[in-house]
Amino acid sequence: MVADVAWLAAAMARELMLFAAIGFLIGGFDDLLVDLLWALRWVRRRLTVYRRHRPASAATLPAPDAPGRIAVFIAAWQEAPVIGRMLAAALGRYRHDDYVIYVGTYPNDPATQAAVRAVGDPRIRLVSGTLPGPTTKAECLNRVWAAMRADEAVSGIRCKAILLHDAEDVVHPQELRVVDYLIDRFDMVQLPVLPLIEQSRGWFARAVSASYADEFADGHSRQLVVREAIGAGIPSAGVGCAIARARMDEIAASGGGAPFDDSSVTEDYEIGLRIAAKGGRSAFVVLPEVPGGAPVAVRAYFPHTLETAVRQKQRWITGIALAGWDRLRWQGGLAERWMRLRDRRSLAAAVVLTASYAGLLLAVMLALCGVAIHWPGWAKPILTICAWLLVWRLAVRALVVGHHYGWREGLQAIPRALLANLIAILAARRALFSYQPGVTPPWDKTEHHFPDALPCD
Repeated sequence: MVADVAWLAAAMARELMLFAAIGFLIGGFDDLLVDLLWALRWVRRRLTVYRRHRPASAATLPAPDAPGRIAVFIAAWQEAPVIGRMLAAALGRYRHDDYVIYVGTYPNDPATQAAVRAVGDPRIRLVSGTLPGPTTKAECLNRVWAAMRADEAVSGIRCKAILLHDAEDVVHPQELRVVDYLIDRFDMVQLPVLPLIEQSRGWFARAVSASYADEFADGHSRQLVVREAIGAGIPSAGVGCAIARARMDEIAASGGGAPFDDSSVTEDYEIGLRIAAKGGRSAFVVLPEVPGGAPVAVRAYFPHTLETAVRQKQRWITGIALAGWDRLRWQGGLAERWMRLRDRRSLAAAVVLTASYAGLLLAVMLALCGVAIHWPGWAKPILTICAWLLVWRLAVRALVVGHHYGWREGLQAIPRALLANLIAILAARRALFSYQPGVTPPWDKTEHHFPDALPCD
């Protein structure tokens, strides 16, 4: 009886780990291809472009061909603790002569409206409505769009571009200047997002917060760069994303007058791909403020508890991997389909990770009991390749995190991968069991906070 149980446990551990190994093999080579394309682009630019031209910076950008007004859109639901400080900081940091910040609020959220009014600056435009909150972020942004158009009709001044931000963002002083120059050349400009890392809430809160820094440093150092290089659509990150007015008008016309789809929970991701589908030119712009300096980027605190991190990741998985499959399908050429497959692989990745951890735990328990696992002959080379791919993946993650946050954070990103995997597994499970095709969930936002001391840019 004991022997039968041991044999069954060993068989389960073997099958779980082999299943996970095949999944890791596929995903690992997928990531490796992105790394190789990224490296080839980096080498090519230094052997060709940078030999003929000095790398640009925000400080060396010429004046835009036709300077114009930039409209900053912020959707705010229950953001009273942060929105006033965010707006005051933006007004003090922006280095641009012509902009208006539109803040979308709700009639049943008087605290947020009061915080916006208290800023008391004519460059801040409070937008309310008749629908009680929360609706969706997309619905709120559509009301802001309508308010901007109404203001234009009165003033006779047409906005040049729309820049998306969230209520907790720390804006960069040069971002409007960069947008004003580049939006003449592109339909969408996405700036990097570099999350702030919690320093005063305990080691676990810091680790959860830093896992976002790891993810965005990786995604905004490699993946968006490669997407642009191979001609695939660049999804908007929802913050630090500017859209040319003419392109926004075109999208709004195709949507019955509203540029954002009210039924979407990832309206930012979708609008970037819709721009690409219409033939628009998008650019992911990593531009240092001064030569050799930090990039012009958006900074913000992300969730720092396990529960809030899982909720946010659940929304991203629901909107991109599940609803995105239903809504956006598989349009475009080979490069576009490959990138959409990468966007939507989170559910499969969660299954593979769960199988790997379950198999590994079972294998350790069996080893402690002196029970051997019998592997087929073809398993050893696959497991060896997976191990090397894992080492490579962690090394690249440490490299890109270290580039933006310093070598200590780069090294800490290696063990933090375990926490990131746990969040991904829990979020995928919640997304899978809560998703209802055709049903739009309400805006499930997390609590935000704004830094006491603004970061140096």
